[in-house]
Amino acid sequence: MKALIECAARHLVDHPDRVRISEVVGKTTQVFEVRCDPRDAGRLIGKNGRTVAALRTLVNSVASNGGKKAVVEVVK
Repeated sequence: MKALIECAARHLVDHPDRVRISEVVGKTTQVFEVRCDPRDAGRLIGKNGRTVAALRTLVNSVASNGGKKAVVEVVK
């Protein structure tokens, strides 16, 4: 899942080399923190948060197949 988030995030931003994903794994939940250039945070979040909401939906769908929950957070 980390590769999926990284691929999507790198295609959305202007500075793909500055995208970093960190993962915190719990028993039933995985938290993915997406760090990017501060100028690209708006592009990653999208208008009214729609882009990051779509990414969260996609990641949560993949995680639910394995019986887990996934959370994607954009960290500036």
